[in-house]
Amino acid sequence: MDVEITVDGKRLPLNAFTQEFIGNVSVAMAESLRGVEPGWKEVVIRIAQ
Repeated sequence: MDVEITVDGKRLPLNAFTQEFIGNVSVAMAESLRGVEPGWKEVVIRIAQ
């Protein structure tokens, strides 16, 4: 699982544990939503303030 976080265009370094943690939580949230089909390939979460 490859997880990437950028803030204002700057990519933040993530160790393996952090990537796995964020990835697993994001996958669980996405898969619990109606309309997400099995076999999806990518989840993109964008937060703007």
